[in-house]
Amino acid sequence: MKKTTFGVIVGNRGFFPDVLAKQGRGDILEALKKNNLGSVTLSMQDTKYGAVETFADAGKCAALFAKNAEMIDGLIVTLPNFGDEKGVAEAIKRSGLNVPVLIHAEPDTESKMTVADRRDSFCGKISVCNNLRQAGIPYTLTKSHTVKVKSAEFAKELDDFASICRIVRGLENVRFGAIGARTGAFNTVRYSEKIFELSGISVETIDLSEILGRVALLADNDPDKIGAKNKLNAIKRYIPTESIPAEALLKMAKFGCVVDGWVRDNGLNGTAIQCWTALEEFFGIVPCALMSMAGESLLPSACEVDVTGLLGMYILQLASGMPSALLDWNNNYGSEPDKCVCFHCSNLPRSFFKNAKMDYQEIIAGAVGRENTYGTVVGRIAPNKVTFCRTTTDDAAGIIGAYVGEGEFTDDKLSTFGGYGVVRIANLQALLQYICEMGFEHHVAMNISQKADAIAEALDNYMGWEVYRHR
Repeated sequence: MKKTTFGVIVGNRGFFPDVLAKQGRGDILEALKKNNLGSVTLSMQDTKYGAVETFADAGKCAALFAKNAEMIDGLIVTLPNFGDEKGVAEAIKRSGLNVPVLIHAEPDTESKMTVADRRDSFCGKISVCNNLRQAGIPYTLTKSHTVKVKSAEFAKELDDFASICRIVRGLENVRFGAIGARTGAFNTVRYSEKIFELSGISVETIDLSEILGRVALLADNDPDKIGAKNKLNAIKRYIPTESIPAEALLKMAKFGCVVDGWVRDNGLNGTAIQCWTALEEFFGIVPCALMSMAGESLLPSACEVDVTGLLGMYILQLASGMPSALLDWNNNYGSEPDKCVCFHCSNLPRSFFKNAKMDYQEIIAGAVGRENTYGTVVGRIAPNKVTFCRTTTDDAAGIIGAYVGEGEFTDDKLSTFGGYGVVRIANLQALLQYICEMGFEHHVAMNISQKADAIAEALDNYMGWEVYRHR
């Protein structure tokens, strides 16, 4: 994952102790370095203590940020003392950057409240926010009004803000691929490409027959068989395949080789693939293992051409840097109101499981024959913390909507098939009421992380989407 880099504005106000600005600049740069985050900021030679106070200082800072715009993912305003709210606002406005902004204020110490060392950052933060609000610049607040730079709390703030910035940057001109038509029975995954495009999200489509036609051209003695052979070896390295017929594995390898080429040629960030039941009936495999491999390598892949589900997977991945899965909200778990069973056939990334193996798709094997359904990745999801996210296009309102929250996969007893786990979510019944009342899809994206606050902030405050943060 690329290192996240912040432009740093150190606020200062002359009639407050400006030595605090010097100290504050050093402290925040040290904190960023310690947390493996990059920084772009004025030097001690550019302005007094490398801080921003005057209009001239703001101009220098803006020019520096504009020069480094490609590498700056977000801005941090740190106030070691009251700071100059106009200087901060001018620096951001004149930089031309349209990135997330974090406002930080260093707390005073009750034993150091003389004119020589009182900060007043508590008050200055309010003034900075007021000026940014007037200028129409969205910004993010730390959970505590003031927080020490040299604290675990601020390290967590930096981690969350980095997630926010990766989401916002990652959604710029993102490109998804839709392979095949929406499965006829799945009206639930309808969506609006036009609403997506308004948020900078493009969808490249290809008919499933075109993919299968290209697969057919990969004869066993074709020069391109090297790509398919490499894919076959990759499949065998990825997941145990002892019970899978060689013919099915070869079909998977060819299909995967063609899809990989299409993804690469079109610069795609993820895919959504038609499955039920065209691939099984007319080609003789399920693509689950290939999709699991793609997800594990951070190219998320959603089933049933669920492109809005794919978007949720990608957002989670941007936030955490970890693979995402797409599951069904599938079953109650006994009579426990805050637990349910999440399931898919499955194409979950390998890292979700306790143990996993390749198998056949039990649900549709009875309709199309077991021999045509090899390729699932099955097993029990390991106990872990989880963040869930779902996005949708509300065509009547012309917006993108989302919900996001956190829970945990448990080790509660359960014996079933596919890829599955028991998940515990606080106030689950209220969440399910919201999902049904708002007409969300039955799929949900999940990620082994705790990133709900960062995702909600990025999608609501910076993307302008309609977001429900479940708690």
